[in-house]
Amino acid sequence: MTNPLISDWNTPFQMPPFEQIETGQFAEAFDVAINEARAGAEAVATQAAEPTFENTIEALEQSDALLDRVAGVFYNLSGTDSDSEIETLMRDLSPRLSALSSEIFQDQRLFSRVDALWSKVGELGLDQEQARVLELYHRSFVRAGAALAEADRARLAEIGQALAKLGTQFTQNLLADERDWGMALTADDLAGLPDDLKRAMSVAAGGEGYRLTLSRSIIVPFLENSTRRDLRETAWKAWTARGANGGQTDNRAIAAEILALRHEKATLLGFDDFAHFKLATEMAGTPDRVRDLLMKVWSPAKAQAERDAEQLRGLIAEAGQNHDLEGWDWRFYEEKLRAREHDFDAAALKPYFPLDSMIEASFDVARKLFNLDFRPLNVPLYHEDARAWEVVRGDTHIGVFIGDYFARPSKRSGAWCSRFRGQQKLAGDIRPIVINVCNFAKGDPSLLTFDDARTLFHEFGHALHSLLSDVTYPLISGTSVARDFVELPSQLYEHWLSERPVLESFARHHETGEPLPGDLLDKLLAAETFGQGFATVEYVASALVDLDFHTGKPPADAMDAQAATLARIGQPSAIPMRHATPNFAHVFAGDGYSAGYYSYMWSEVMDADAFEAFKETGNAFDPAMAEKLAAHIYSAGGSRPPEDLYTAFRGQMPGPEALLKGRGFADA
Repeated sequence: MTNPLISDWNTPFQMPPFEQIETGQFAEAFDVAINEARAGAEAVATQAAEPTFENTIEALEQSDALLDRVAGVFYNLSGTDSDSEIETLMRDLSPRLSALSSEIFQDQRLFSRVDALWSKVGELGLDQEQARVLELYHRSFVRAGAALAEADRARLAEIGQALAKLGTQFTQNLLADERDWGMALTADDLAGLPDDLKRAMSVAAGGEGYRLTLSRSIIVPFLENSTRRDLRETAWKAWTARGANGGQTDNRAIAAEILALRHEKATLLGFDDFAHFKLATEMAGTPDRVRDLLMKVWSPAKAQAERDAEQLRGLIAEAGQNHDLEGWDWRFYEEKLRAREHDFDAAALKPYFPLDSMIEASFDVARKLFNLDFRPLNVPLYHEDARAWEVVRGDTHIGVFIGDYFARPSKRSGAWCSRFRGQQKLAGDIRPIVINVCNFAKGDPSLLTFDDARTLFHEFGHALHSLLSDVTYPLISGTSVARDFVELPSQLYEHWLSERPVLESFARHHETGEPLPGDLLDKLLAAETFGQGFATVEYVASALVDLDFHTGKPPADAMDAQAATLARIGQPSAIPMRHATPNFAHVFAGDGYSAGYYSYMWSEVMDADAFEAFKETGNAFDPAMAEKLAAHIYSAGGSRPPEDLYTAFRGQMPGPEALLKGRGFADA
């Protein structure tokens, strides 16, 4: 039987033939694809012709096309519909793929060709995009150790393979903890819970009783609404202890080993520590600039959180309770405070936020801003919960968008955007296939909180960054940008959810179709900055711990180092980090956000300022501003340095003032 993963895909829009793909086919497909990528790089390295941009850079860009295709399918399935066979293969693949990357980017023959081109970049007649691609290739070779002595190159390769293996193990341990924990509840345990949450917990229990799980869309509303403090405590401790339960799935020692290896890698490459290595290619540039921004936000956020804590303690006392404010109390009493100050219950909003309406709202904003339309596709996908749309502009095919929205045991937690195929023009007019993954509670219908709807808009902003990409080279396509720039398109897109016309059109009762009542809409918008003390403190604490982990010598014990950072900044005792070290997948599952979790806030400085540009026109959908946004942010990929792209859109780089105002800290 022909392996469909390495055959031509004669499917609509050349989508993966999901109905033909079996897990057992991946091993062979990766063997073939890895060998093809290695052979492609070897062909570039051994050619007799003098290096040119075409025979070196463009050839390298196309040498791993099959590997990109196979990996695109495999790693999307590993996150959305994993099983033991996939997890075993992941553990085998991660060091192999790391070794291949080191083999190519440390190859002295390839480096000499790229270095020769870079040394005369101004004489090659390259256009702006080509010059940028050459710069990034040269930088990648240098940062992979190509300029080092042979022994140091070999050690870097060993470190890369070890980190890949450890990151995979970290991820699988976390998934196992999230998958395996659950608490069976009876009808007597449901006091205070809204009906939609009860339905979701019934679905999680297979219709037999109720099951509390560690899916965020279940556990967070449980902590907000359950009147059973004992159950809230049990659930909260399980949620915060993921990856730290002892035994085979404990991530604490893995985290320390990862930090030590990253530090060794950075010093081999001539940097003081991993933070300096990582940030050298980001917008922030240095750890000091990151710390400066985080501390400017930390002080007013902590002050607000402490004021909120006093009010919450007052509510505890009013209820005749004599306990202190703990982590499992904060969300519960904060909802009571929200109801008192803004005269509405957040749970009362959910009937007006059915998932399908919010999907349509996100599409409608894209119609108004970017002239896009979304046509449902009836095509085989990898899971019955996934659905697909063709994205078009007039009669022009833009790409395919896949949405996978519901939590299930085979899916890792969180929300993210990925792609099965990126946009490029080098190998023809290749259009992207993009996927959004969320973990909403499944229901009939599925009802979202306002925060859930914001998550949906956030991930769709990432999707648009890939769908609207308009570049030639795969290296700089879509979201292939600096980490502290990549969150700009996603966080900016969130702003349109809060626009009154959007809510008036799409926030409609799932049974009656009636729009969200005007008084409730007013209260929702008035309360948007409510709770920002808690939200900002839990985020900034995580970002500062991440930064400290990677600055200076690596800690022998990651948990001790986490505690030291939290003590130094005065973390409020009832507010945990958003991600404690053993479940901090952003930082330890791979190095994408390592020394880079601050990126969300760095991007927020820009997204707050960028939306202000629309507000200044008096029209959140101003056509001229939307055209600039598409040209310089959503379609440009990594074709220019991010500062240049943002300045082309806005005229200058912003300060943090709009961010502080947007979080309700304007008087800080």
